[in-house]
Amino acid sequence: MTETIGLGYLIGLTGVVAFGAIVPIVPTGAAVSVAAAFSDWNPLLLLVVIGFGAAGAYLGDIGMYGLLRLAGRPLAERVGWLQEGTASVTLGRLRTRVEEHELPVLLSSRLIPGGRVPVLLAAALGGYSWRRYVIADIGAAVLWSAVYAAIGLLGRSVFPEPWQAAIAAVAIVVIVTLAGSAWNRRRAQRET
Repeated sequence: MTETIGLGYLIGLTGVVAFGAIVPIVPTGAAVSVAAAFSDWNPLLLLVVIGFGAAGAYLGDIGMYGLLRLAGRPLAERVGWLQEGTASVTLGRLRTRVEEHELPVLLSSRLIPGGRVPVLLAAALGGYSWRRYVIADIGAAVLWSAVYAAIGLLGRSVFPEPWQAAIAAVAIVVIVTLAGSAWNRRRAQRET
């Protein structure tokens, strides 16, 4: 590969992203952006970074989906936004929405800050097919990794040094995440 990114780094990237998919406070998008910034515009290395980032996202999503499926009904009864009606009616309605618009919902939920967890909850607790989720999440994980790699490359195109691009990529990811969270809060306030 290059002197900046080795196999150990890539395996670490996968681990960080997988862990961050289960513990959503870890800045997983920034990890992929930084790796892409250090790829030195090497197309093969960039594809490898996207692949390892996507693998981490996928493994984390599958792990989280499995944990939520195991938690089952008791968790559904504790989640506040599922209390709008009976939990089974609400979950059934949400599962139907996910099934009807499977790919757009899964793809967009991975890209919208804070959007992945509600979709995972609805799919897992609503009884969405395990097999369908495992297959559909592949595209979501790859798209997510490619978008954050593009953010890293954007930083690299503006700054001459990889470390500067890495800092810019982290800043962009933080700004996008904070803006998305603020938008979600504002939207939730308008709905109440």
